[in-house]
Amino acid sequence: MDVKVYRVSGTALFGASRYPVRQKFVKYVTAVRPEDAVEQIYSWFGSKNKIKRHNIKITEVKEVNPQEAKDKYIRDLLRLDKIIL
Repeated sequence: MDVKVYRVSGTALFGASRYPVRQKFVKYVTAVRPEDAVEQIYSWFGSKNKIKRHNIKITEVKEVNPQEAKDKYIRDLLRLDKIIL
């Protein structure tokens, strides 16, 4: 099982209750499969922004080279040899 970096892009409906605005997003996540990357996006938007799954439209899930990831956290995480808990 190799962990890969995926670029997930799409749109999400922010502020659905008052003034709904559909905004584009691009997020970089680490996952084993593309389905896991999509699940992480749903989980992240649900917990941080209280957006329901049916208000998130994912248009593309693409595996990218780890050096292409613009998120510094992802690049640093992939450089680690081991994690001690």
